[in-house]
Amino acid sequence: MAATGNEEQTLLPDIEEEAEGMEREMESEEEEEEGMGVEHSEEEDEEDTSEDERENEAEIQRLEEQLSINAFDYNCHVDLIKLLRQEAKLHRLRKARQKMSELFPLTEEIWLDWLKDEIRLTEDESDREKVYELFERAIKDYVCPEIWLEYVQYSIGGMGAQGGIERVRSIFERALTAVGLHVTKGASIWEAYREFEIVILSTVQPPPGSVPSQEQQELLNAQLDRIHKLFRRQLAVPLMDMEGTYAEYSDWADDGVPETVTHQYRRALQQMEKCKPYEEALLVSETPKLAEYQVYIDFEIKEGDPARVQIIFERALAENCLVPDLWIKYTTYLDRQLKIKDLVLSAHERAVRNCPWTMGLWKSYLLALERHGADHQTVTEWSRELDELRAAFARSLDYLKQDVEERFSESGDLSCTIMQIWAKIEALHCKNMQKARELWDSIMTKGNAKYANMWLEYYNLERSYGDATHCRKALHRAVQCTSDYPEHVCDVLLNFERVEGSLEDWDAAVQKTDTKLNRVNEQRARVAEKEALLARQEEEKAEHRRKAKADKKGQKKSQKANRTGDKRKAEDECEDEWGEDAEMPFKRLRGEEDFGCTTTEELMETESGLFGRRAPPQRKTEPPGFRKNQQGMPEASREPQDVSKEQRKDENSVFVSNLAFNLEDPEGKLRTLFGGCGTVQQVRLVYTPKGVFRGYCYVQFEDRLAVPEALKLDRQEVDGRPMYVSPCVDKNKNPDFKVFKYKTSLEKHKIFISGLPYTCTKETLEDLFKEHGTIRAIRLVTNRSGKPKGLAYVEYENEAQASKAVQKMDGTMLENFTLSVAISNPPSRKMEDKAAPSRILGAVMQRQPQGARGKGRTQISLLPRSLYRQSAPDAKAENGTISAPHATVTDGVHGGPGTASLDTQTKSLSNEDFARMLLKK
Repeated sequence: MAATGNEEQTLLPDIEEEAEGMEREMESEEEEEEGMGVEHSEEEDEEDTSEDERENEAEIQRLEEQLSINAFDYNCHVDLIKLLRQEAKLHRLRKARQKMSELFPLTEEIWLDWLKDEIRLTEDESDREKVYELFERAIKDYVCPEIWLEYVQYSIGGMGAQGGIERVRSIFERALTAVGLHVTKGASIWEAYREFEIVILSTVQPPPGSVPSQEQQELLNAQLDRIHKLFRRQLAVPLMDMEGTYAEYSDWADDGVPETVTHQYRRALQQMEKCKPYEEALLVSETPKLAEYQVYIDFEIKEGDPARVQIIFERALAENCLVPDLWIKYTTYLDRQLKIKDLVLSAHERAVRNCPWTMGLWKSYLLALERHGADHQTVTEWSRELDELRAAFARSLDYLKQDVEERFSESGDLSCTIMQIWAKIEALHCKNMQKARELWDSIMTKGNAKYANMWLEYYNLERSYGDATHCRKALHRAVQCTSDYPEHVCDVLLNFERVEGSLEDWDAAVQKTDTKLNRVNEQRARVAEKEALLARQEEEKAEHRRKAKADKKGQKKSQKANRTGDKRKAEDECEDEWGEDAEMPFKRLRGEEDFGCTTTEELMETESGLFGRRAPPQRKTEPPGFRKNQQGMPEASREPQDVSKEQRKDENSVFVSNLAFNLEDPEGKLRTLFGGCGTVQQVRLVYTPKGVFRGYCYVQFEDRLAVPEALKLDRQEVDGRPMYVSPCVDKNKNPDFKVFKYKTSLEKHKIFISGLPYTCTKETLEDLFKEHGTIRAIRLVTNRSGKPKGLAYVEYENEAQASKAVQKMDGTMLENFTLSVAISNPPSRKMEDKAAPSRILGAVMQRQPQGARGKGRTQISLLPRSLYRQSAPDAKAENGTISAPHATVTDGVHGGPGTASLDTQTKSLSNEDFARMLLKK
């Protein structure tokens, strides 16, 4: 950069003199025109022009004032150059371009305008040299084929000078090295070079009919050989319209195309076919085409040609010059692969010029300078560079304090790394330990005094560059303030006094360390006692909850047993009324517990433990038509599977759920599906009382090692539904077991996306988010039937990539849907202690004796009207029952507060009593 500045300073005075001369000539011409007579209409046009000039001049002055305040306003520079060029202010235009080129790399358009303006003003050979120097500056900012093409064409104009032809060839060769591999624009350089050599060939050919001398023949053969080599070199490079170049060479060569050239041409053509999809993607996409260039770069890196990798990087940077990640990727590739000093350092310099705000680019630039042995000035105590270095450290600390800590309420440098480096430089290079100690005092006052490692860093600095007195003082302060690892600091102090101190110093150190360690041990004992107390309290609470749960379960079991006894007593009385030999029609009461036997319930103990379910009940008496409805069902699906407890092995089994109820041959399908995990010993399907498959089952393997493989099939689709596979665990014995497999805490490397269209796929999400980092996994959230919910999780390799994706993609549109992107922080999943009775599969539905208003579940009377009446004031026997005073019979129960139960005040009515009451009406 310094060399470039010197070149610019040498050019500026000469350019300014030329500009002043041109302006004086233009002014004299204007004066002559003003002296001549013009018509009235032309005078009006001049007045309008002068008014526009005054406005433009005012705008130019405003832009110059703004740049004097903020010289880094890029758009202001561009507007100023545009206005000055429009007004033909050559002297000021050159100054404006010069200032902008010192601060920023100029774009291709600005350079071409500047070069063309200077070329028009070129008069003699000295002016041509200045333009050559301007071209050399232009090709350093970006690799642009148009600038190189303009450079070689301008150099052809000076081929008549001494050594001009060789200079043109040298520039052409440099242009081919820089942009000759450009797939779409490189061919123009090759063709211009070839045309130049063909023109030279015409000058060395002898006149028709004359016999060339030996010297002329040698020149002619050498020129022909140059043209042949150019054709061969171009045909070996994959470029657009290679077929036309090959046809031109076939026509030009008298002896035809050699076989080796044809072979190289075909290889280049094959390479061009590989590159075509990427080039077509660049043609149809819109600027800046960053994603397309990223894919193209990855392809070229995989191909492994360093020259082609370099040119595609340069093409991408020409359109994405303000993307630091792209510069970092390019410079890293050059550092690791090419390692050419001039090329590497030039790329690093251009990177920091384009993105001076990126610390990583400056860091890699400094490392590259050191790696390649670049010269640097030594910092001495009284040099100006030392003051600048200290000012730079101070500015960095002010930036962290004002722009980071005050704006974001977070420390920008928790461990004070910048101040530690500053203190090390003061002690090592400047021999200023007093300044270093002041810096470390400031570090300790920022909340770092409680950390042992910070005190040991300070101690090591004093040990290396200070004295024993300050080392002892630092260690005593460390023992007093350290709270994380005081034992370590105490050992360092004792070792120091053992080597450097006297007996009195040793005694003082021992006393101080013993006092500190005793106090620390007491504090730790109190903390441990408090933690033990809290743990005991938690255990007592858990034991209390378990006892309450067991008591509640026992109460419910006793209530069920009582209800079952009452119903069986009522059935016995009905049998007495109808007679022992009479057949009663089958009627299944709601809430009736008609499980077949206790054996089945015991067999399903483990299998029901996961979700609190029981085995399907077995009927005592089949209802009419049951056999008819079950004729088409296979026998295996109707009969319960008789599996003993000894045969069941929970550790060898998995629980499979969310299967379709109408799944054909579920056992066969599941055996086939899980056969790849291990040998399937048995598949225990669960059915309803009517023999219908419930949609879940248990798969038991012969080997326990097959269970982890089977769990990998979780959420695999079976007949269009995701199959859930989970461990077979008895929740009665393991109440803390959780089936939910996803995290419920903050995941900084994973992002949560909502608002997705239901048609979105994993491939769409991967294409959308892969440009922000390496994706490890993508999960679309679906419901139990497999339909998407419009939610997804994308997991990156690290937090930085996830944060970048959130910043770039939050609020973007996808198929007219606005995406909401955030760091994954799922809510905690609260597992209920006990499922509601109505949700337990196969459990008895409890009748609700009282409704929300203290009445029955329904307000509709289900008894005959003759029974629904107020009781008489005088108690008397009616239909074999004694009516209770002030009691109303409603729906077979006594309603209202204070009423006695039906069991204590009324006697059960027989069927004969009901018949007499109906006939009486």
